[in-house]
Amino acid sequence: MEFEKDFIFSIRSPEEFHEKTLQIFRYQYNGNPVYRAFCDHLKINPKTVSQLEGIPFLPIQFFKSKKIVVGNSNSAITFTSSGTTGTKTSEHHVLDVRLYEESFLKAFELFYGPVTNFCILALLPSYLDRQGSSLIYMADSLIKKTNHPASGFYLDNLNDLKSQLIALQNAEKKVLLIGVSFALLDLAQIMDFPLKNTIVMETGGMKGRRREMIRSELHSILKASFGVEHIHSEYGMTELLSQAYSYGKGIFNCPPWMKILIRDTEDPLSYQKFHKTGGMNIVDLANINSCSFIATQDLGKRYPDGSFEVLGRFDHADVRGCNLMVL
Repeated sequence: MEFEKDFIFSIRSPEEFHEKTLQIFRYQYNGNPVYRAFCDHLKINPKTVSQLEGIPFLPIQFFKSKKIVVGNSNSAITFTSSGTTGTKTSEHHVLDVRLYEESFLKAFELFYGPVTNFCILALLPSYLDRQGSSLIYMADSLIKKTNHPASGFYLDNLNDLKSQLIALQNAEKKVLLIGVSFALLDLAQIMDFPLKNTIVMETGGMKGRRREMIRSELHSILKASFGVEHIHSEYGMTELLSQAYSYGKGIFNCPPWMKILIRDTEDPLSYQKFHKTGGMNIVDLANINSCSFIATQDLGKRYPDGSFEVLGRFDHADVRGCNLMVL
């Protein structure tokens, strides 16, 4: 059984999401041997599952030790996570990279409008330093799609970036400055003018470069330095092909093919009510060729309107660059 891309990206209602999620669950149970073994171990029969909460969520650590794919096809591309020295990194084997490209473009334009409206400046030094980053792949693609000559990546050349921001502001061009947290803090130290027509978006991640801080403290520093009202955020990870976005205050929203559930930290097969803290389970239907049901090591809260908040990570989880650690 194969699905057209529109099967995922045409979802328009919670009822349609629910129906298609169950279809993909059964498809992945039948076609993904690792996921099937996991479900069988839990004694879950897909034929009896009729609710989202009955679907098993694969612990994210499996991406470090197993090849999580449907069928036997070769990967078109393999994304790898960052990690501390000596630790095993995750590998996400992507069979059809066009799914990822459509997912991140549709999600970005859903929240921010046409990418051609922007000049995108990417300050992602820790990701540029290594191979296999899904964030770099996304940023590079969006940068190219802007068709703006000033769009591009910046490594340690912060003064050049500052000059570019001034020039774009003088030209009244709409700008997206997307950066890893520690690099944005470095840039903030040399900023001496307020940004206009600029969205500042952090992707999380100190990676040992600076002390960890709560999100509100980080955003307070960045808002003051850049002269903006809100700091936007992107939430994604190697094991996902979709991203959630926040317009400020750390409250994220998902595209229609992605959903967050909050599991009980003491009983991973039970779920928390709204406003209660627990482990984050993610449904990402764009992961149709790997596993769409992932139990992460992030802690969060979910709200009745479908939005969510990331509150930190389990103490025993590896710190990875794409997750902002908060208290």
